[in-house]
Amino acid sequence: NAPIQGTAADIIRRAMIRMPGALKEAKLSAKMLLQVHDELVFEVPETEVEATIPVVRRVMEEAPHPAVALSVPLHVDAKAAHNWDEAH
Repeated sequence: NAPIQGTAADIIRRAMIRMPGALKEAKLSAKMLLQVHDELVFEVPETEVEATIPVVRRVMEEAPHPAVALSVPLHVDAKAAHNWDEAH
């Protein structure tokens, strides 16, 4: 299990490193607040939610590339909510 968990941790870190640049490039003011296991939590103005979700999804799904070639697709669920409870 350790190799799988280690790879997952590497993938989320790659996404975290790339996220600020992707949000800036898309001219979005969303801020990444924290990571919880394989989830990232953002603060996003309500007017930017619809534009932010696809950027976050793309960055997270592309995070392994080019360092790791996965044999299965990496699918990301992205949701908007006003608090942690609503998001789950």
